[in-house]
Amino acid sequence: MANKLNSLAHTKWLCKYHIVFIPKYRRKAIFNQYRRDLRDYIRLLCKYKGVEIIKGHMMPDHVHLLVSIPPKLSVSQFMGYLKGKSALMMFDRHANLKYKYGNRHFWAEGYYVSTVGLNESTIKKYIRDQEKHDIG
Repeated sequence: MANKLNSLAHTKWLCKYHIVFIPKYRRKAIFNQYRRDLRDYIRLLCKYKGVEIIKGHMMPDHVHLLVSIPPKLSVSQFMGYLKGKSALMMFDRHANLKYKYGNRHFWAEGYYVSTVGLNESTIKKYIRDQEKHDIG
């Protein structure tokens, strides 16, 4: 993907971020049906907020996203929304999670974020090759 400008009514923008977040206690919980459901929930929630997923990858104990977030939405607002809503959706669908996590908190507090400029292809490759990095 080239550096395509996005538009709002009176604004042109190019705001890309590499975001990483983990399940509470860094449990290896993202697999099989949980992984499929989280993928669908994250796609849906991003679509609702007008956030474009450029690249994403889920590992058993963390999620990588390369996203384009509109400037009307701060990264912290978006992450609060994404983690909060996806956790509620997971607990609604998988009631057994309450025994591991209690109080409907699927995600750990906080996240990693960095802005993406001209190194987008490097970050895409890093996300794509996550399993090689973690195993090696």
